Amino acid sequence: METMVRMGELAISDTPGDVLVSLGLGSCIGLALVDKRAGVAGLAHIVLPATTGEPKSGAMNKFADHAVPALVDGMVERGASRVFMQASLVGGASMFAGTGLEVGARNADAVRELVAGRRVPVVAEAVGGSRGRTVKVDVASGSVSVREAGGVEAVLAA
Repeated sequence: METMVRMGELAISDTPGDVLVSLGLGSCIGLALVDKRAGVAGLAHIVLPATTGEPKSGAMNKFADHAVPALVDGMVERGASRVFMQASLVGGASMFAGTGLEVGARNADAVRELVAGRRVPVVAEAVGGSRGRTVKVDVASGSVSVREAGGVEAVLAA
């Protein structure tokens, strides 16, 4: 069963057969966390690197500084261990070239820093460029696959 993880959302599953999916990741980051040993996987669709002020209720997970801790903690609550967790990053494209915003690169940097601060290794990345991507996380196998717009799906982390 596919669970869509939309902008500012996160999902965690320990159900074999579940697949977590984020479509159309442009400058956003899809952060996939997997603990194969525990059979737990999670996915967050992160929109911006950090909050500025107090976000609206329900919007906290749009921001890396809230979504990363929430995803890691939620995985631990479901039985995962930080010792065995592995992270994959997808997205972070330069969708606004020439504007000087570089939101995609800032998102990727923020997520890497926050994941490292929780001692979770990043084992794979498909970030940057100028095309959107889709990420899928298979809970049973722990594999993470990515498809670039106009491309074919490929395994990013097995």
